[in-house]
Amino acid sequence: MNAGGALGVARLAAAGALLTGLVRPAEARRRLRSQQYENALFNSREPERTSWALTDDGARLRVHHYGSADAPVLVLIHGWSCCIEYWNPQINALAERYHVIAYDQRGHGESTWGKRKFDADVLADDLQTVVEQAVPDSSKAVFVGHSMGGITVQAWAHRHQDRVEERAAALVLANTTWGGIAAETRVLPLLNNPLKAPLWLGQAALAIPFPFPGGRVARSLVRTRILNGRAATIDHAAFVLAMTRSCSPAARAKAAVALVELALGPVGAEAITVPTTVIGGRHDLLLPHAMTQRIAHTLSIRGYLDQLVVFDTGHASNIEAAEDFTAEIHRVMYSVSTPPEVEGAAS
Repeated sequence: MNAGGALGVARLAAAGALLTGLVRPAEARRRLRSQQYENALFNSREPERTSWALTDDGARLRVHHYGSADAPVLVLIHGWSCCIEYWNPQINALAERYHVIAYDQRGHGESTWGKRKFDADVLADDLQTVVEQAVPDSSKAVFVGHSMGGITVQAWAHRHQDRVEERAAALVLANTTWGGIAAETRVLPLLNNPLKAPLWLGQAALAIPFPFPGGRVARSLVRTRILNGRAATIDHAAFVLAMTRSCSPAARAKAAVALVELALGPVGAEAITVPTTVIGGRHDLLLPHAMTQRIAHTLSIRGYLDQLVVFDTGHASNIEAAEDFTAEIHRVMYSVSTPPEVEGAAS
């Protein structure tokens, strides 16, 4: 082959590679979820087992199992536009001691949408499906929900209260709310700062299905608007941005529309009857800490608030304060898995 022919083949191969990149965005998103970081805490650990929870309306939910199947069970439920891998810092730190189970919420990660309208009831039923099909029934588990994951846990408590009492030893609700997102979020500079924006403006702003770009400017925006810009590092921002970009724009927008309209109210928190820890970020602009305080107040009145923990973080407390967040999970796991006589002797 002459030089001209070789050059033509090279150009054709390059064009094919470009076309592959354009027509296979799902593969690009998978690479974002599995990319490597200098901080090994952010890198994905290979699960001991992968399973699929199948819902009544045809959704397939990807479920990962980490650690020993005989260990105390910890279930992690991620938030909007994230995935299983968002929990990498906790999975890497906790899988040696516990049976950690995490799943992709419908439409996120590798999970499919199914046929039902995306709302709080669907979130609750999906978690119940995961509990029935993937969580061992030999002992009660601790459930940790971040952001939309915290909404999921509250909706589960409201819709499946008897099952929560049977299957949950304790709950952790982090950087979450029970509704009113459009009226209170301050993540966009002109939204609710300082005046309240109309509901339609919040809906429009959060529901645009545009792809999030990478690069320095995007990382800087994540660091200053989603995280605590005064303390979060570029590595924190890069990880959160990668997790968010790994969600398809259409899925992100579809879920955002539902979340902006969501008005679960206090019924979820009022239905909780197991010890619950609430975690908030002092500098959270996406779901301001006042939202978590309301949940904690409702739980306190009913006698089910374990602790209210406030970190000096933005919205991603489990990333920005990974060690402290993980230590809080350790505390909760220890409190529900240690026999009273042993705990008494230790004190």
